[in-house]
Amino acid sequence: MAFKNEVEAVNELSRKFDQLRSEVKKRIYGQDEIIDQVLVAMFSRGHCLLIGVPGLAKTLLVNTISEVLGLQYKRIQFTPDLMPSDIIGTEILDKDREFKFIRGPIFSNILLADEINRTPPKTQAALLEAMQERSVTAAGQKYELDKPFFVLATQNPIEQEGTYPLPEAQLDRFMFSIWLDYPKFEDELTIVRNTTSDFSTRLNEIISKEEIRYFQELVMKVPVNENVLKYAVGLSAKTRPNTELAAPISNKYLKWGAGPRASQYLVLGAKTLAALQGKYSPDIEDIKKVAISILRHRVIKNYKAEAENLSVEDIITELMK
Repeated sequence: MAFKNEVEAVNELSRKFDQLRSEVKKRIYGQDEIIDQVLVAMFSRGHCLLIGVPGLAKTLLVNTISEVLGLQYKRIQFTPDLMPSDIIGTEILDKDREFKFIRGPIFSNILLADEINRTPPKTQAALLEAMQERSVTAAGQKYELDKPFFVLATQNPIEQEGTYPLPEAQLDRFMFSIWLDYPKFEDELTIVRNTTSDFSTRLNEIISKEEIRYFQELVMKVPVNENVLKYAVGLSAKTRPNTELAAPISNKYLKWGAGPRASQYLVLGAKTLAALQGKYSPDIEDIKKVAISILRHRVIKNYKAEAENLSVEDIITELMK
């Protein structure tokens, strides 16, 4: 892609973002903030965990986004009997009696891990290397994944029968933990009207794989002022109970705080958000806009917070004041 300078490139990214949003909203109603967060994660090279009750269009959202991004999309339904080889792939003996590696669904650009908490930790762990290194190892051989690569996982928060909580190391690999809520009345009216009639939408591909990779590199070049950097690192440090920089509310209500990956994602998320809005450098407000989704799955409440019915979001909001 040829631009005169990086300012022109940021302007084009902002224009593409507006187009992407408009295109996705043709099919997904009333989830504007969720759409924005998923797109921010993608341009930041991050992964998303989408949490919400059944029927909130989590799978449709992922499907729609893959369509407008023009990326290869694969879905895995996570079940208790799913094996790591079902994700990564397996070696078979071919007709020449030589081992041949058959690639699994992880070899895609967007992987939808549907109901990720329904499979045992051994299988969940098969995603760890792919999410961090963008590669997988099978039978001692390393295979690079096609870039860009995103994992968008869904989870049902209410039905806990037969589920396996995600290990902390796995949760930490997700840039955002996004909670989906019920649609507003007017939005639900539109959803029902369109889905119970012969209404259909044809989506256009807005951006290519090569453009996504270019803009991901561009985001890394966005400059960050020292005060914004210090705010991001300071916010993560405040969540760590019984440490030098811990906030009083963290000492009182948190059992565990966010690690350095949270600080990295706060800065990356703010840089991406700023660029998508046509700004050339992020400010503290951009950090605050991404903070809850980045920190909510990285801090653990103690029994006192549970007893006082205090949510993780309440604590993070207090820390940002």
